[in-house]
Amino acid sequence: MAKKDIYAGLKQLGTPTKLPASPQEAELEKVPNPQAGTAFMVRFVQPEFTSLCPMTGQPDFAHLVIDYVPDEFLVESKSLKLYLGAFRNHGAFHEDCTVTIGKTLAKLLKPKWLRIGGYWYPRGGIPIDVFYQTGVAPKNLWIPDQGVAPYRGRG
Repeated sequence: MAKKDIYAGLKQLGTPTKLPASPQEAELEKVPNPQAGTAFMVRFVQPEFTSLCPMTGQPDFAHLVIDYVPDEFLVESKSLKLYLGAFRNHGAFHEDCTVTIGKTLAKLLKPKWLRIGGYWYPRGGIPIDVFYQTGVAPKNLWIPDQGVAPYRGRG
């Protein structure tokens, strides 16, 4: 499959694209997986994810780690960056943000497996870690730990 065929339908890659005002307005794009049939894992890390507390409007910060084993499609990374950035002005609890992102990617890509870890920084002294996964991880494929240590504060 030629590269031009893979990228032919993309609307955002290679063009100036503004940050969407909300996740609902963001357009996640996918491309055919040129290595379909080969087991491999893809990891995206967003160490400075932000959203808003739906009650106070104050910013919340998280370190997101998204792992997936593709089947027929890959997520186009610029569209993912813009989608994640669109949460900056979106009010939702930590759990909702993390699970929504996981479910949205799973619906778009229909991967063999997907997990997301949302490692949220403390608000009110309590860090919240949220995990979502689509099923059992495939066997015979190296899936590393997400590598984010539990929050320890000053300890």
